[in-house]
Amino acid sequence: MKVSVVIPIYNEEQNIKILYEKLKEALDNQQFFYELIFVDDGSTDKSLSILKEIQKLDDKVVIISFRRNFGQTAAFSAGFDYSSGDVIVTIDGDLQNDPGDIPRLVSMMNDNDYDIVSGWRKDRKDPFLSRRLPSQIANKLISWVTGVKLHDYGCSLKAYRKDVIKNIHLYGEMHRFIPAVASQYGVKIAEVVTTHHPRLYGKSKYGISRTFKVILDLIMIKFFQTFFIKPLRAFGPVGLLSSFLGMLLSLKLTYEKFFLDKSIGGRPLLILAVLLIIVGIQLIAMGILGEFLVRIYFEGQNKKTYYIKEVISDH
Repeated sequence: MKVSVVIPIYNEEQNIKILYEKLKEALDNQQFFYELIFVDDGSTDKSLSILKEIQKLDDKVVIISFRRNFGQTAAFSAGFDYSSGDVIVTIDGDLQNDPGDIPRLVSMMNDNDYDIVSGWRKDRKDPFLSRRLPSQIANKLISWVTGVKLHDYGCSLKAYRKDVIKNIHLYGEMHRFIPAVASQYGVKIAEVVTTHHPRLYGKSKYGISRTFKVILDLIMIKFFQTFFIKPLRAFGPVGLLSSFLGMLLSLKLTYEKFFLDKSIGGRPLLILAVLLIIVGIQLIAMGILGEFLVRIYFEGQNKKTYYIKEVISDH
């Protein structure tokens, strides 16, 4: 078995050599081959030059260098694309995740036939108000919306089977939602407590503003989970309800006009009725267009609407 470890790097010049030594210490004596894929996300310090020095001395090290900063999700995605391992492990480059936990994640995955093993920073060494509290709220919200119950979606230390992660395409800030995205494949997910260290060098790349990005991505994830191959069921019911309410108001106004001889020309209800009918028709039309796009997506790329884990046959 081969394990690929993907490490995104952005301005971590003081941490890289220490992290590399800790990774070697944790992985050299294991019963599997491994590779270390460092993804330099457009660093402006000496991170890339330090990585190049390490790569010259170790052929297990692979460096992917971005032309500019694209973000952690893009860095993970590039690492997944270039990984050759049967199991792919992700870990932060700031020394807060402990490389010593990697063998435990891999062992747990293989011994119990899990597809994803996610780390849980139970004793997290970050400020409470600016990091831990928003994270706790986000984790509960994500678990509730997606139905995938994890304590720590934001922990980068995770292990994935190749056949699962290679089928997932990441956009925006979606790397933290990979377990939720993968749940549509029917994967087995586990969570294990991992060690977390305080940051010693460099600065955190995350702030409270990340919360808004998480909420927007969560809306997208929920839509993909529920309505990706049936968008008409997302827009259709709302469109039908809107049109129905508009028609009821129209009938009411028609009755008042012809049977009660009331003027309806300047009444807000008339505008509301027309607006509800138009919005309803537009929503239904969006759902139908979505259905066409889904068919183009799957048929144009010869994709399937199902995922096979294995085929058992005598032939």
